[in-house]
Amino acid sequence: MNKHLQKYAHIPLKQLSNRVWRTYEGGALIDRWKKSNLEVDGQMPEQWIMSTITARGNGRPENEGLSIIATNDGNFSLKELINSNPELYLGKELAQKYGTTGVLIKMLDSMERLTIQVHPDKKYAKSILNSEFGKTESWYVLNTREIDGEKPVVYMGFKEHVTKEIWKSHFETQNIEGMLDCLHKIEVKAGDAFMIYGGVPHAIGAGCFLMEVQEPTDYTMRVEKTTPAGLKIGPELIHQGVGEDVMLDCFHYDTYALEDALKEWKINPEVLDRSDTFTLKTLFNKKHTDCFGLNELSLDGNYTIKGNACFYVAVIYSGEGILTCNGMDYEYAQGDEIFISAAISEITIKSKSASKILLCYPPS
Repeated sequence: MNKHLQKYAHIPLKQLSNRVWRTYEGGALIDRWKKSNLEVDGQMPEQWIMSTITARGNGRPENEGLSIIATNDGNFSLKELINSNPELYLGKELAQKYGTTGVLIKMLDSMERLTIQVHPDKKYAKSILNSEFGKTESWYVLNTREIDGEKPVVYMGFKEHVTKEIWKSHFETQNIEGMLDCLHKIEVKAGDAFMIYGGVPHAIGAGCFLMEVQEPTDYTMRVEKTTPAGLKIGPELIHQGVGEDVMLDCFHYDTYALEDALKEWKINPEVLDRSDTFTLKTLFNKKHTDCFGLNELSLDGNYTIKGNACFYVAVIYSGEGILTCNGMDYEYAQGDEIFISAAISEITIKSKSASKILLCYPPS
């Protein structure tokens, strides 16, 4: 154990920028959120937050996706810091159960539609991929833009006419329109929230800027062999090495009317607490999943968060102010991503300007 790294469990930890290469283009709205002058779309359309896992992709840098924290002793990956004392950083229960954060957070901005895909549920992940984690995820839409006059949409869930045979036939002939027609197409706006459980087919449309909180893996099964922009996708990124037939077993072939699909997966935020100076809403919680949680704090004043024996992550969507922790003050600003370890029993947030702070939690 690197004992000298354990002291960092007692202060809020800001991560350095952590953009990740993907098969689709986007990222301009991440630039805008980060207050970058560039605001360009490209092949780095995701920002991975407080990540202890690496991204999957051939020919990419070995540690792509790992979050890096700048400290007085130099730069360290969050993974290294946690490994110096998992119980101190994560909390005893989480450290003993998983030995890792158990969650991955991403900011994702799509300029083009993502490929139609599915992620494994825990059972498939365990038996086929030998992984403790599947990839149940959630989407919280933060902003949208029209691309080429098209309104932003997401696709999810099989329509009532779909069977495994129809889906397999569309995949084998690469009938993309046929596959898209198998899924419900849902127009989205800022504030919309969705649960995407392992096994549910889905695709994010062009023009969506969202926060994705998910189980900590990068397992994605894709059924399009060429992206909408014309990029060829290799077999490994199609089926993750398990073969096409086994990949098709990753899908749950339950079918839904649109109304039932929305009932199943669209989430209505609930207010947990409010005063003249703050509103605390819950988006994803134990009602929806035990894989992670997400709350949103709108703050124009002071708010104190009591620790609950596990870490959490504060993502500053807008505003600026001061975090007070163990008698010390730390500034925060729009675009910051801050790891608060289990060792921190209380933190007070004081906004200098109206702030929207996304609070992400590990498995419960």
